[in-house]
Amino acid sequence: MEYARLATMTRLISRVLACALLTAVAAGAATPVRILIAYHSRTGNTEKVAAAVREGAASVTEVEIVLRKVDEVTSDEIVKADGIVLGTPVEWGNLSAEAKRFLDRVGEALGKAGTNYGEGRMAAVFCTAGGPSNGQEMARMAAIAAFLAMRFVIVGGVNDEGFGSLGPQAVTAGKPPGVNDRDRADARRFGERFARLTRQWRAGAAR
Repeated sequence: MEYARLATMTRLISRVLACALLTAVAAGAATPVRILIAYHSRTGNTEKVAAAVREGAASVTEVEIVLRKVDEVTSDEIVKADGIVLGTPVEWGNLSAEAKRFLDRVGEALGKAGTNYGEGRMAAVFCTAGGPSNGQEMARMAAIAAFLAMRFVIVGGVNDEGFGSLGPQAVTAGKPPGVNDRDRADARRFGERFARLTRQWRAGAAR
C-alpha cells in the first residue's frame, strides 16, 4: 500500500514538473515585441538619428527591431509592429511628403488587415531640422495627430534634464554641422524608453 502511494506521488510530481517545463518553453518561444523604425532622410542626418534610436531600443531584451527607409517598409511589417517610430526631416515647417505618405500607408495597411488600426500599439516621432526654429514641434505634432487618429498610444521622450519632450530632434546646421553626440545620446535614451514601454504595454495587454 505504501509503495503504491509513493508511486502515485512520483507520477504526480513528474506531471507537475513536465507542465512547468512546457510552460517555460512556451514562454521562451513567445513572439518578441516588434518595433518598426521607419525614416525618411534626404541628407543622411535623419538616418543617423534613426540608427541611434535603434541602438537604444536594441538594449531592451525580448524586442525585435526593424529599421527601414519609409519607402522600403512592407505592409506586413506595419501590421506586425507592436510599436512604430517615424523619423522625418522638417521641410517647410512640416514633416516631409515621404513621411506623410508613410502615415497614409500605415492607415491603409492596418485598415485592410481588419485591425482596429493602432489600437493597442505604440507610436512616436523624431525629426531633424537645419535651424532651431524651423518647425520641429509642428512637424512632430502633425505626425502625432495622425497616429492618434489611428488610435495609437503616443510615447514621448525625456531630455537630458529629465523633462518630457515630443521626441528626439537634431538641429543640424550648427558648428560643426550634422548630428552631434548629444543628439545621438538623446536618441538612444528615447529608443530604450520606447522599446521598454512598448514591451510593458504588450505584456499588460496580454494578461
